Amino acid sequence: MASSSRGDHPGVSGGQSVAPHRFRGNAGHGGGGPLASRRPNAGTPFRTGNVEEDAQPMSSAPPTPRRGRGAVVGASTIAALGGLLFGYDTGVISAALLYIAPAFGLDDGMQQFVVASLLLGAIAGAVGGGRVVDGLGRKRTLLLVSLVFTVGALLSALAMNVTVLIAARVVLGVAIGASSLVVPTYIAEIAPPALRGRLVSMNQLMITIGIFVSYLVGYAFAESGGWRWMLGLAAVPSLLMLAGLFGLNESPRWLLARGRTEQARTALLRTRTPDEAEAELAEITESMREESKFSYRDLFRPRLRPAVLLGVAVAATNQLVGVNAVIYYAPTILKQAGLGDSAAILSSVGIGATNMVFTAIALLLIDRVGRRPLLIGGTSVVIIVLFGLGALYLLPSVQGLGTLLTVGLMLYEAAFAASLGLAIWLINSEVFPTAVRGKASSVGTVTHWGLDFLISISVLTLINAFTATGLFWIYGVLGAIGLSYLYRKLPETKGRSLEDIEASLRGGKSA
Repeated sequence: MASSSRGDHPGVSGGQSVAPHRFRGNAGHGGGGPLASRRPNAGTPFRTGNVEEDAQPMSSAPPTPRRGRGAVVGASTIAALGGLLFGYDTGVISAALLYIAPAFGLDDGMQQFVVASLLLGAIAGAVGGGRVVDGLGRKRTLLLVSLVFTVGALLSALAMNVTVLIAARVVLGVAIGASSLVVPTYIAEIAPPALRGRLVSMNQLMITIGIFVSYLVGYAFAESGGWRWMLGLAAVPSLLMLAGLFGLNESPRWLLARGRTEQARTALLRTRTPDEAEAELAEITESMREESKFSYRDLFRPRLRPAVLLGVAVAATNQLVGVNAVIYYAPTILKQAGLGDSAAILSSVGIGATNMVFTAIALLLIDRVGRRPLLIGGTSVVIIVLFGLGALYLLPSVQGLGTLLTVGLMLYEAAFAASLGLAIWLINSEVFPTAVRGKASSVGTVTHWGLDFLISISVLTLINAFTATGLFWIYGVLGAIGLSYLYRKLPETKGRSLEDIEASLRGGKSA
């Protein structure tokens, strides 16, 4: 998925009392955001709240716990609209492409480039967005992102030729890449520890909801062929997000990094007791000092190398099983199997619903079942289904091939959502020591977006060269290679300290 790829774990720069550290972030499939960029693992000191830049005086009484909880949930929901837009703009092209191709006379190569142009922008947004997030702050970056989403959606809907459409999708991609950094980061930095995991997970769920909604909209306009409406309606949630953001406050971690200690303290007092607020101020300050001691070269030292390789392997496997081939091209694949336009798009609605539902189920199970059983078991099912999908095309004169493919793709999406869809963010949030988590996770970011681009620009070419059977089997083989590595190297991280996880990785233990 646009993944699924799939927001991240920032450092902070510009503080008066702490050494500067450049923000880096992550993205991914519907892929996309991380499960938690400040996940409350043992030894993880990041605990923050929310505050206006022009904070109230210290004498103001903090709200009741319920009121403070409601404010954090509301702010997180507004910010998470960025995840919904991520998913919508990623998924809507799958239906729209059926009508854009004949409208502009696009061959397979240009269809792929229209799809992949979004990923070029996402790479730029993810790689370059860190400086913006550090410089402007989390709230202002969210405002900027919502504006870019709106401009990109309207420009896409009004495009009179393919060049303008591609430019518009690059603009949308920049917004997607930046949102995958700032949305989970902002939520993680305003959330109390007890709510952080669930609230940051909201971003991943919103991405899948956005994909599902894009499929519904595609089906609604399928009969009329209204691809401009499909693309342009993304402006509605982006404008809602923009309006809601004006009432939100800045992240206290960013304020503290800029030397605005009293404002950060006031923020924490709104949802914490005075003792908790002071303790968290000290923890944030110490964590930023620790982060500033490390550079990217440190990631390749023997101590950290196993964790970095594991993060890259999870990100690579997430993409190489071809999830975004399904997200971007499901209607096209189903149409080639004999379904009409409307039927193909309706079938994709079922695939999107499956993705959304099983992401929610996985979020409920991940802390009970554990990471390793879900990831290994779910990835195994994904691979089996890929080989089965390829085999369907080899059967002579299969009646109802489109229906069988739809069922297979729904099973594929269910297994992916419950395993690799979450793992790319969760594993990266747990296997790295706190002080290097932001830098280390950015390596997975580059892997995720780079492979997402390669997948999106090669699907139709691979079908033409190797048939649909070859496409699915290639993804199955690549997935099996990734699974083999994960089976040998992935430790169970549930309920374990960072030190224990690090020791397992250095010793090559899988449990």
